[in-house]
Amino acid sequence: MTMNDNQSTQAPIRLLVDADACPVREECVRVALRHGVKVTFVSNSFFRIETDPLVEREIVPGNFDAADDRIVEHVTQHSVVVTADILLAERCLKADAAAVLGPNGKPFTHDSIGMAVATRSIMADLRAGGAQMGGPAPFSKPDRSRFLSALDLAIVRLKRKG
Repeated sequence: MTMNDNQSTQAPIRLLVDADACPVREECVRVALRHGVKVTFVSNSFFRIETDPLVEREIVPGNFDAADDRIVEHVTQHSVVVTADILLAERCLKADAAAVLGPNGKPFTHDSIGMAVATRSIMADLRAGGAQMGGPAPFSKPDRSRFLSALDLAIVRLKRKG
């Protein structure tokens, strides 16, 4: 089998984006188009996106978790997932996604996801108990830059891996 034969039978790389409230949709499109990778935005509501054969929007009606469920259905070993949702990140890692990134560029990994889920649970318990908690830091230009670098690197690694 030649290298070209192997490449033709390889599943295509796909970028899956948890699009509701995602601050890096434009960046996802830019990186996907640069690499010739299909990007699918999954959401519960309509939003405008670039018109290109490699860019698709999937609006999922139903309950709040319907979009998350749909993303997990799409996950393969050739998927890069973008989400700020820690529980969705955990599900995608369990479904064997190649990479899962937060919109700030921070990767969710098998080694880090347990601590992230535990921290999320503790914070939810504190809020339920009436503790006044600050929200996440505002999204910044350095976050956007880290995300662009991390997404590009994840796709390059996946292409090299073959």
